[in-house]
Amino acid sequence: MTTPDIPTYTILEADGQHPNQLLEDQIFNDVPTHPYKVRFVRSTLAPSGTDVRRPWSEVPKDIRDEVDGLMILKLRLGEKDLELFPRLKVVVRMGVGYDVVDRPACAKRGVTVCNVPDYGTEDIADHAIGLALSLRRGILLHHDLQRTTPPAPYCPISHPLIARSRGATFSILGLGRIGTAVALRAKAFGWHVLFYDPYLPNGADKAVGVERTKSLRELFRRASILSVHCPATRETRNLVGYELLSLLPKDAVLVNTARGEVVDLDAVERCLKDGGLVGAGLDVLPVEPPPEPVHSLIQAYRDREPWLVGRMVLTCHTAFFSPSSLEEIRSKSAQTMREVLIDKLQSNVITPEME
Repeated sequence: MTTPDIPTYTILEADGQHPNQLLEDQIFNDVPTHPYKVRFVRSTLAPSGTDVRRPWSEVPKDIRDEVDGLMILKLRLGEKDLELFPRLKVVVRMGVGYDVVDRPACAKRGVTVCNVPDYGTEDIADHAIGLALSLRRGILLHHDLQRTTPPAPYCPISHPLIARSRGATFSILGLGRIGTAVALRAKAFGWHVLFYDPYLPNGADKAVGVERTKSLRELFRRASILSVHCPATRETRNLVGYELLSLLPKDAVLVNTARGEVVDLDAVERCLKDGGLVGAGLDVLPVEPPPEPVHSLIQAYRDREPWLVGRMVLTCHTAFFSPSSLEEIRSKSAQTMREVLIDKLQSNVITPEME
């Protein structure tokens, strides 16, 4: 009587975000649903704490030839990259957004793409509120002006940035997990919360206790703060351009902790200069890291040009970041990989048309 072969799954975490694999080993091997073995490998193509992006070809060929599952955080995975992994079956994007993965190319090769939609919700929501408050309460303004030579007078500043939260309208573009968490926090600070999300069923506003508008233009017209919380899709790329930003009330604030591709930087710069926007808190940019020479708005921010002092902050796509969120994304990514690759479930699967 022959013993059936026990399948072995080779899983590669390509970025190199963590120093060991104890957590992954525990998740992959805890209470197995059937006999199998897991070979977990960690590469260093985009190590933590750097902006390094090494090519996929640096993964040794003997490993690439055996990889069944890829876990990626910062790396992009295109059609040519996929050709390096002949056995690849599952890609888990270690985050909410999945625009870094060429999903049509994956579909052609029979590769399943997944994301991790439920990590770091609290951290990103806190960050969005932090950006809003640091601008609206003049914290960044005072911070910058107290470091000029000579420093600004040690007294309150009359500036259109500074306004009371209670009663003002906090507009949210996209009421998913993070948008909902932001709405609840904004309510606690006394803002009147208004949201636009055409994909939510009727009654979503009542469940959270906020106001809904079916008009995108109304969302912008009424906003004291406009906070972006939608994914980058065919519909939303460059959605927030000059046409919408020019509808904002005078001296409104823009916050983006979602995806940089959703917001047109040219329009943000134009509105900051002509007074339509009084402040901008950007955690994300259309291209990250920004290539040199950088966009003129980012260069003005770096150069501390007087017209922009205290009115803009850039936080390098770190809204998700905390020790707790890193642990969560690590565990949830491994769990998703196990469920889809090994247990043949459909957890967090993203299809090519889901954009």
